[in-house]
Amino acid sequence: MVHISRPVLWVNTIGPVVLAMWLAGHLWDWGALALLLWLTLPFNLLIYGVNDIFDQDTDALNPRKGTLEGARIVSGEVRPIWVGVLVTNIPFLAYFLWTLPADALLWMGLYLLIFIFYSAPPLRFKARAYLDSLSNAAYAFPMVFVPMALGTSPVWAAALALMAWSAAKHTFDAVQDIDEDEAAGIVTTAVRLGVRGVVLWSGIWWAVSTVGFALVNLPVAVVNALISGWLLYRLFRSPSVDTAHGLYRYSIAFPYVAGAVAGVQLAAALLLGWYP
Repeated sequence: MVHISRPVLWVNTIGPVVLAMWLAGHLWDWGALALLLWLTLPFNLLIYGVNDIFDQDTDALNPRKGTLEGARIVSGEVRPIWVGVLVTNIPFLAYFLWTLPADALLWMGLYLLIFIFYSAPPLRFKARAYLDSLSNAAYAFPMVFVPMALGTSPVWAAALALMAWSAAKHTFDAVQDIDEDEAAGIVTTAVRLGVRGVVLWSGIWWAVSTVGFALVNLPVAVVNALISGWLLYRLFRSPSVDTAHGLYRYSIAFPYVAGAVAGVQLAAALLLGWYP
């Protein structure tokens, strides 16, 4: 279950919670603890467990599966995965329904549904060009519902910037799966646009995110521009699936680096009384 939840990618759910809490003016708030715990193993098991269940055909062709980059399951594991998803998520969701305000619950509900139907039929966003990319904006939703849960307003510039960033990164990372997706008849944004088209698509969304981050914190915007620009330049110079796969390790590190730049500044400002 831990392997299926892809711990190396937990930063994509944990990071927005911590940053949202800090942007709400709290170095630590016990009200965020349940949300933080939910967005470790439980929610990541839901995201990637559902994905693995409905992607067994393509995963069987994908050499990345069965490694740190994702599990490869067999049909006999489907039922235990569903049980694991339900057992780990339902207690948290019941607690949130009882304790959180309606506006936070609305955004959390959207968050949950988008990630389920990213992989699950009938919507299956991951097999629909452009919707696969845009649906990944949901990774930024904790930047909205965490402040609401804590009784404050979201920093919308940061939330919208992270939404754009997530859409860009999803499509950039999907380039390495073009061959397997084409073989399975799945038309993703990366398949539809091709490698050079992805450079343009992701470049636009990363540029939008840079502008949004600049409205909140200039150093984060600079780091975002430098890393995304370097990734895009490398892929533009060598537009191939192999190049995309070689760059994936740096793409994984991207949120760790950018998040650290944001987090260190926020934590220091909160400790020193400079923020909010």
